[in-house]
Amino acid sequence: MNDIVSNIKNIRNRIASACERAGRDVDSVNLLLATKTVSPDRIRIAIEAGETLLGENRMQEFAVKNPELSDLKYERHFIGHLQINKVKDVVKYGIDCVQSLDSIELMHRLDRRFQTEGRSLNVMVQVNTSFETSKFGLNPDEVFTFLKELKNCDTLKLKGFMTIGLFDSDTEAVRLSYIRLRELKDRAIAEGIISSESSELSMGMSADLETAIEEGATIVRVGSAIFGTRS
Repeated sequence: MNDIVSNIKNIRNRIASACERAGRDVDSVNLLLATKTVSPDRIRIAIEAGETLLGENRMQEFAVKNPELSDLKYERHFIGHLQINKVKDVVKYGIDCVQSLDSIELMHRLDRRFQTEGRSLNVMVQVNTSFETSKFGLNPDEVFTFLKELKNCDTLKLKGFMTIGLFDSDTEAVRLSYIRLRELKDRAIAEGIISSESSELSMGMSADLETAIEEGATIVRVGSAIFGTRS
């Protein structure tokens, strides 16, 4: 228990320091706990310590963990690649936001499902700003066309954009993948394609959250630095 609470404090201090250097209000950055492979009892410790924004990469983990944490209030984000055949599970497991919207087919499948449910869903558009073939996400050149199509989906509410930074020891190379997302968001607002209310940037993880915050991240996704190395 103590290690998780201590680790959360350390991450919060890192966020605060990065915000101070960047001249930003610390409240402008939200901490999302990436709970892939983390057991419900360890997640419970974090929630009870005040962390209520959680993200999972796999639908099957929601299936296992939701019953164990049903007595707690927390916000559920899906941050992994969402397969078309798992769209129904977005409803089933009460997911509040899908951060990994990255295809027209997925967009319309989600919209049809939520029309049937009479509900709306918060979404973020995943962009592959590092151009790595191993990663999901739209190419930056595809994003504006995608956003225009998204406007036709009444149930999907755009909150912003997500990217996975370049996995590299070169900080400046990593930074470039975050700059690209921020500039894309700024241009979309300037050109009237999206509103300023759709300006969240989910980027940065345990190793590079400072760089992401310096470049405008409003959500940082931290797992191993809080829960330890994944098994």
